[in-house]
Amino acid sequence: MAATLEAESTLTDRYQTTVPEPIRQALRLGKRDKIHYELKDGSVVISRAEAAAEADPVMGQFLNFLAKDIAAHPERVKAVDAGFVERLRGLTEGVDVDLDAALSCDDE
Repeated sequence: MAATLEAESTLTDRYQTTVPEPIRQALRLGKRDKIHYELKDGSVVISRAEAAAEADPVMGQFLNFLAKDIAAHPERVKAVDAGFVERLRGLTEGVDVDLDAALSCDDE
């Protein structure tokens, strides 16, 4: 049976608490890390939250740039030409794409 580590902390008037040092060390928690709480049979189990996939900062900047440009110059927004759409369909005909697949970094 695994050793049990116990610690206590106090809730502030704003319902905040400090995670005790031995618990932080055991969970390898650092500043701004997320904590996952799970209620089981009247007890709370805390664990280190799984890191969410971070947003691509370059993509975010690009999308912000587009949004600002569209807002500043709505007259530049044009409908896509039907001929162009047909040309794209012809270029991609028979190509299967799995949008959920991870991108490969291989140059092969």
